[in-house]
Amino acid sequence: MAARALTVWVALAIAGGLLTGCVPDTEPEPTAPFTTEAEAFAAAEATYRAYVDALNRVDLSDPETFEDVYAWTTGDANSAERQSLSGMHAEGWNVQGSSTLMSTVPVSAELSNPARVTIVGCLDVTDVRLVDEHGESVVSPDRPPVQTVLVVAIQDSSTPTGLIIDSLDGREASECSAE
Repeated sequence: MAARALTVWVALAIAGGLLTGCVPDTEPEPTAPFTTEAEAFAAAEATYRAYVDALNRVDLSDPETFEDVYAWTTGDANSAERQSLSGMHAEGWNVQGSSTLMSTVPVSAELSNPARVTIVGCLDVTDVRLVDEHGESVVSPDRPPVQTVLVVAIQDSSTPTGLIIDSLDGREASECSAE
């Protein structure tokens, strides 16, 4: 009986040792998703394109259509989008037409963990009209047909591109003037 008890005790000790040996001391650090700046800039462009596509699908009368825009943003960009879209919905505005991303210009790429990529987006808004509840345009007649937007995207494993937009800043810059 003693030999059997000893065998069970040894088996439990080994199993316990194996179980504790399989548990890591800390969670592994996620790795940066990009190995080259070219990959990072391509992902930032894909992220911004997905965001613009989501904006083009927004129906200001249906707040559920805002969710796709929110899914591509975080931080200040997400807060600004929530405030802007909710405000336009509350005012009864309507958006007509769609924007087209003409090109992007690489600015900087930090490939460390977490990755941070900055690009300038050149957005053609010629076909976009925003009208109030009376059908009157709320777009300035002086609005340039191409808008320059500084886009900062940060690493986020929840998106297909590995990046999410952290900030958007309209620019008075010449990066898109030759477009």
